[in-house]
Amino acid sequence: MNKNINESSRISCKAIVYIFLLFIIILSLCYIFKYLLLKKEAIEESSLLNDIILENNISYNNSKISEKEKANNEKKERIEKVKELNKQYKDIVGWIQIEGTKINYPVLQGDDNDYYMSHNYKKEKSEKGSIFLDYRYELDKPSNNLLIYGHNLITGEMFKDLLKYSDEEFYKTHPIIRYTTTEEDSEYEILSVFKSRVYYESEENVFRYYQFIDTENEEEYNEFIQSAKKSAIYETGIEVEYPDQLITLSTCSYHTENGRFAVIGRKKEE
Repeated sequence: MNKNINESSRISCKAIVYIFLLFIIILSLCYIFKYLLLKKEAIEESSLLNDIILENNISYNNSKISEKEKANNEKKERIEKVKELNKQYKDIVGWIQIEGTKINYPVLQGDDNDYYMSHNYKKEKSEKGSIFLDYRYELDKPSNNLLIYGHNLITGEMFKDLLKYSDEEFYKTHPIIRYTTTEEDSEYEILSVFKSRVYYESEENVFRYYQFIDTENEEEYNEFIQSAKKSAIYETGIEVEYPDQLITLSTCSYHTENGRFAVIGRKKEE
C-alpha cells in the first residue's frame, strides 16, 4: 500500500516538474517571438527614409562639388524625403537620428500623448509604439523646445540607446542629435543629460522638464536651462542663450518609480 502511495507521489512530482518545464519553454518562446517581432518592426521603421527614391535624386559623384555643397545637397535630399513621408503619413512631422546609435526613426505627432505610445506610423497597434513629438508643440508657430518621447525597448530599439548617455565617454563620441523636418535639417549639440521622474502634483520646487514646450519670456527660458544644467550627470560645456531652439528627448528609466531619462540639445548655428 505504502509502496503504491510513494510511487504515485513520485509520478505526481515528475508531472509537476514536466509541466513547469513546459511552461518555462512556452514562456521563453513567447518572449523570443515578441523580441523578434519588436525588432523587426523597429528595423522596418528605421529604414523608411532610405527606402524613398526621389525623382530628382542628387548625385554626389561629381568631383567638382565641394564637401560643403555635398553636405547641403544631402540636407536638401533629407528634407525632401521627409516631405514625401509626410505626404504618405500625415502624422510624420520629422526624422530623428543620432549617428552611431540605433536611434534613426520618423517622428510622429498625434492629438494627444497617448496614441503613439501604442501605435506605429501606419496607425497599427504596436507594443513598441513610435517616437513622437509632444502634441502641444505647434508646428505652424514653432516653440522653444521640441519635446520628443520614445519607449525604452528590451530589443535595444527606439530610445533605448539614450540611456548610454549615462556614460560621459559615450557622450563625447556622440555629441550631436540630428533632426529633420519638411522645412529644415538641423543638428543639436547636447547640453544636458539627466535622470528624473514624473512628479506628483503636490510636489513643489521640482524640475518638471516634461512640461516645458515654450516660454513667454526670457526669465522662464533661463530657469529651464539652469535647472537642466543643475540636474546634469556631467558638464558638457555647451552654452545657451535665449531664444536658442532646444530639443529634449525623453524615455523611461527604471532607477526609480516612474523614472525618466532625458537628453537636451541646443540647435547649432548654420
